[in-house]
Amino acid sequence: MPRALRIEYPGAIYHVMNRGDRREPIFRDDLDHKKFLTTLAEACTKTDWQVHAYVLMGNHFHLVVETPNPNLVAGMKWFLGTYTARFNRRHKLFGHLFSGRYKALVVDGSGNGYLRTVCDYVHLNPVRAKLLRPEQKLTDFAWSSWADYLKSPEQRPRWLRVDRLLGELGIPKDSAAGREQLEQYLETRRAQEDGDEFKALRRGWCLGSETFRKELLESVHTRATESHHAQTRQETTEEKARRILQEELDKLGWTGAELAARPKGDARKIGIAKRLRAETAVTLKWIAKELHMGTWTHVANRLQNAKGKCEPTNQPEFGLV
Repeated sequence: MPRALRIEYPGAIYHVMNRGDRREPIFRDDLDHKKFLTTLAEACTKTDWQVHAYVLMGNHFHLVVETPNPNLVAGMKWFLGTYTARFNRRHKLFGHLFSGRYKALVVDGSGNGYLRTVCDYVHLNPVRAKLLRPEQKLTDFAWSSWADYLKSPEQRPRWLRVDRLLGELGIPKDSAAGREQLEQYLETRRAQEDGDEFKALRRGWCLGSETFRKELLESVHTRATESHHAQTRQETTEEKARRILQEELDKLGWTGAELAARPKGDARKIGIAKRLRAETAVTLKWIAKELHMGTWTHVANRLQNAKGKCEPTNQPEFGLV
């Protein structure tokens, strides 16, 4: 049976969830949690994603992410593959960490309460899992975006976006008073939860109005084929990389022919490769080809030598190349 087509479009919001293979832990300790969030931050830099909520739950995670560009698939490939490689390297393991394909439910971002619902679902996960005692606050759970919501803007990760949730709750300003109102709202929501209100999030493929659902179905039916969609997605991912490459060539005063003529180990080529790895989700193979740097393993080794550390070069199946 063919896989369902991923729905991608500029400005899409998704509730993304994935579990550990055989429901085994994907976080063994605090350092794993931190590495996951570091990798998420890098993914946001590469893809321009904006995160509305997240929670890390031992053997699975939930993520509410907005994609200004239609690049969920390319970004998730890099994100999950890179975290898997880092987890395996740290714990001296190999093979799959996550169980099959991640779930990505499309969320209506019209401002009619659907984003609020999915963010509430994510932030209340520790309560449903009984990881908090009744007397504890939601902020006592360390691995959730909720505590960051209640911090001042300068203390939050740059990739965490709070304004849309505040807007859906009618909180006009990201101020101390506004954040206090936000905290009171979710603690009240916590006390009122009946366990059945989030069924649509667990079983559906989208969360939104009937009009939103019909528009999504129409957009899927108008696409020619999944392979054409995949090609379009790749071109979108590469568009940012080509822009960065051209910016760097303009700085150096190089033409494409001059780039090709330079030695594959040229320090300026390595500098361009480093920026492409930091700011995009293109593969090492793509970088090696476009920068005329030989094989992807050569690029990986050069980057490793340049910064003293790099993702392992022996696991191409995890999307590192």
